[in-house]
Amino acid sequence: MELFFENHKSGNGGFITMKNHHEEIGRLTYTIVPELKKLIVSYVMVFPKFEGQGLGKKLVENSVEFARKNGWTIKAHCSYAHAVLSRKADVEDVFMA
Repeated sequence: MELFFENHKSGNGGFITMKNHHEEIGRLTYTIVPELKKLIVSYVMVFPKFEGQGLGKKLVENSVEFARKNGWTIKAHCSYAHAVLSRKADVEDVFMA
């Protein structure tokens, strides 16, 4: 399945949507704290019909790319995002558990 990500940033917050060719699959919401150079992941949601396919992990991975591109670290308020990031070995540059 080909996935497309769109970042809807507005001020110091926003959300990333994940879509296929036909519909939205899920969404990750975030807040940016510019003075701390921090991206706070608030919530990760995948629509029920797409659950169990590892797609929430792809949203979290996209937030890692977003943080790296901007020189930010990540704080995961969302327990799912925290669990995903804690298990990844290649995110030490942006996430400290």
